[in-house]
Amino acid sequence: MRIAVTGAGGFCGSHVALAADALGLDVHCYGRSPGPVGRHVRWDATEGAPDLTGTDLVVHCAAAVADLPPGSPGEAGQYAVNVTGTERLMRAAAGRPVVWVSSASVYDPRTGRACVTERHPTEGGHLNAYGRTKAAGERIALAAGAVVLRPRAVYGPGDPHLAPQLLARARRGLLLLPGGDVRISLTAVQNLADACLAALGLTGRAAWAPGAYNIADGRPYRRDDAVRRVLAAHGVRARIGHVPVPLARLAARTGRFPGLTPYAVDQLANSVTLDLTRARAQHWQPRWDLDTVPLHPAARAGSPADD
Repeated sequence: MRIAVTGAGGFCGSHVALAADALGLDVHCYGRSPGPVGRHVRWDATEGAPDLTGTDLVVHCAAAVADLPPGSPGEAGQYAVNVTGTERLMRAAAGRPVVWVSSASVYDPRTGRACVTERHPTEGGHLNAYGRTKAAGERIALAAGAVVLRPRAVYGPGDPHLAPQLLARARRGLLLLPGGDVRISLTAVQNLADACLAALGLTGRAAWAPGAYNIADGRPYRRDDAVRRVLAAHGVRARIGHVPVPLARLAARTGRFPGLTPYAVDQLANSVTLDLTRARAQHWQPRWDLDTVPLHPAARAGSPADD
């Protein structure tokens, strides 16, 4: 069985490729950079369709990941990968089973997200270009019959996003977070990789029906405890302080604080937990969490963009 993994040189894609290789699949890694295993097939999502000749299954992890304001000049680059690249990928798949890795960033933040199901609106309200272009891309994938997975805040070995951002903000022994402590869902990258292969019917159960599925660790976390554990794993001692949310939003709008954006404030200040009922109905269970995933720095890291 030959599987195509796009974005296999990036964070999520590399873990999917490794998990597929561990199952004995013939892994073809599509992207601008090689994956950790298998054969490298160069593909730039902004330039043309991938040649999927000879492949049986597809996991599409390639994405342009950056927290850019909606309507900013950089959104065109994200659109080229996350939307136009999806159109090219789905045409090339030509009926092959496809798992399309999306994000919980597609969910509209203007309504409560204390227990988000897949029916939560995704059509508007996005606070950055990433959420907006991923929502547009997944609509194409869903219309073409793909399984779409929506993880939230993916972490684990090689994480180029969450841990580095927290470490950069923990200065002089203090990390300021917006608002009081809240409950949040996180997704171990190993759980996401497991879900990708389970959705294709590769783990002893039937393949999942086309549609959207939330993917996360088995239980939500307290935000402050999760942050402390990540910092401790990297040898950083920092006290957590709380800033009023209105003040944090005002500071984010100024653009004077690197890494502090309206999207970042939203993600940290609000309780956002994912309902996993639909994925669990497929007999999938998350096996990894903050107690079992290595959180220390890893030698192998994915590229900032999973493409």
